[in-house]
Amino acid sequence: MMRALLLLVVSLAACARPPQNLAGKFDPVTVPEAQQSPREGAAVRWGGKLISTRPGDAQTCFEIAAFDLDGRARPRPSDNSPGRFVACAPGFFDPAVYTPGREVTVVGALHGTTAGRVGQYEYTFPRVDAATVHLWPERPPEDVRAVWWPMIGVSFGGSF
Repeated sequence: MMRALLLLVVSLAACARPPQNLAGKFDPVTVPEAQQSPREGAAVRWGGKLISTRPGDAQTCFEIAAFDLDGRARPRPSDNSPGRFVACAPGFFDPAVYTPGREVTVVGALHGTTAGRVGQYEYTFPRVDAATVHLWPERPPEDVRAVWWPMIGVSFGGSF
């Protein structure tokens, strides 16, 4: 029994670690802090939902709505985002795969800010020179039956 419990605990602990390409030590800089006071060269691991993917000649840039990360470094579903950032990585990333709404986590170094717009709103995007762009598998659709308690019924049988 104790052995099974130990195996369960070790298995759960392994699930809480980020994938190897997202592991490491990072500066505790938030998106709003980087907007206000750019931290050139700070190592960050940020994630969120893709807003857009724009391939260029030698790199692809992503606009990302930031969200807090869980123990595996995956963005947590939320209705609250601390802001947006731009991450640019060398090479071509296909916009047909890196589609709006997909979850990503990037690892890289801060490289100033980029002026842009969100709708008609002027916006300052912190920029990350991404060494890693990790695209997370799509989450399964939420099963409404799993959210509600199961139906419990009582019936009496017999013949009249």
